[in-house]
Amino acid sequence: MAGSTRLLKRLRLSAAPLLIAGSVVGIAAPAQAQNQRPDIVLFIADDLSREDVGIYGSPDARTPNIDQLAREGTRFSNAFAASPTCSPSRSSILTGDYPARHGAHANHSAVRDGIMTMPAYLQKLGYRVVIAGKTDFGERANFPFEYLPASVIRPPAGKGVLWSQLDTGAVDKLLATRDKRKPIALIVATFAPHVPWPDNQGFDAGRLTVPPYMLDTPETRQARTMYLTKVAQADSELGAVRASIAKYGSAKNTLLLFTADQGAQFPFAKWNLYDAGIATPLVAVWPGHVPANRATPAMVSLVDLLPTMQDAAGGTPAKGIDGESFLPALLGKTDQGHAEIYAAHSGVLDTGPKANIAPMRAIRTSQYKLIVNFRTDIRYENAISTGGGREKSFWQSWVQLAQTDPRAKAVVEHFHHRVPVELYDIRKDPYELHNLAEDPAYKATLAGLRGKLEKWMVAQGEDPAHVPLPSEATPGHYPYAQGTGKGE
Repeated sequence: MAGSTRLLKRLRLSAAPLLIAGSVVGIAAPAQAQNQRPDIVLFIADDLSREDVGIYGSPDARTPNIDQLAREGTRFSNAFAASPTCSPSRSSILTGDYPARHGAHANHSAVRDGIMTMPAYLQKLGYRVVIAGKTDFGERANFPFEYLPASVIRPPAGKGVLWSQLDTGAVDKLLATRDKRKPIALIVATFAPHVPWPDNQGFDAGRLTVPPYMLDTPETRQARTMYLTKVAQADSELGAVRASIAKYGSAKNTLLLFTADQGAQFPFAKWNLYDAGIATPLVAVWPGHVPANRATPAMVSLVDLLPTMQDAAGGTPAKGIDGESFLPALLGKTDQGHAEIYAAHSGVLDTGPKANIAPMRAIRTSQYKLIVNFRTDIRYENAISTGGGREKSFWQSWVQLAQTDPRAKAVVEHFHHRVPVELYDIRKDPYELHNLAEDPAYKATLAGLRGKLEKWMVAQGEDPAHVPLPSEATPGHYPYAQGTGKGE
């Protein structure tokens, strides 16, 4: 990690005993200080951009349960996924490492054998560790969860594997029948709002706010209505899980965290290192410990979830991993986080000759984002531009508009042909529309960020002169197929 981050880590560790043992007005010491480990529930949405949640400023989203969660707890304004694709991101959450270190840097690739993961860490602390819903990571031998197969509603005949849905009833039954003498750590991973998107349920396409990095076509608006309908589904599922927690009497001793693995399946979001792809919601509730109705600017990465959960459970955060506990920020004792976070995207391992092949790395501070695209000789494509289905049909409206509209042409060209270096001032340009990499006024800023990014890459075991393609340096691969235990 960068020097400032290592210094911050030392300061946190030296202060941790005081922070845990102490208290502030209205906030009790964590439950583990009272010899009672909290239950921990981590709810993960699938393909949900931070900007598409009501409490984060969306004028269109219907997310009453997420918004209520934030009113009862703390919302992180600067939380970021380690990768904008499912397998690398989820593997990062479960290992506390960035993709190059755990090995699953390409989508549908697997972590290196022998890596210790979240279930093993929490089992050592006496937890029953269960996962419900989507997994989308490699061999189960590396992830010794108690799996809850009844929590996955399988696709009906004629539907693809991506149709799968979360059954919150199975979660309810689990909580109703559990032995409360043993603390539980439960990962609930919904399949929503990942495609396929359902029919629009009550959204007025004409009244939606289209993000400025998208092209505003009728087809885009229609796609947004379907996506937001499925965002509402994820929100309802969160509400159902919260109701089950409350019903079975453990809400006051439960740390509940809500996040998403990465951004939505739109151009410049998922499969990209712009904030629409890596900025995630992160909301936490823990009555008596986490302050209510609070927003913190502390910058965190989802690699930090594992050590934070260990810390909240009274354990010692794992050493030698990339993640750091943000428990002090969670408890309202500081608004300090990382000085910078990092993110990586390589592509998809097994989608054929038009695969998502786009090695890129990024560094993000509170003000700036630097993205380095390492293979600009490769025309950028992803499932939006090469796939079918009604969710992606809006892309053809962009291509058609580009034939006559100069701005649309520039947007489509930017999608397919990335420049080597992109620098954005996030405070002035939150949608990353104005690349400052060639601006002389930002020469020193660019050089400083580039130096930190390359130093981080070397520390991760990467060579900045040769960043791997999805097919290179991949320790394992698993088929994306439900019911195999290798990619649910």
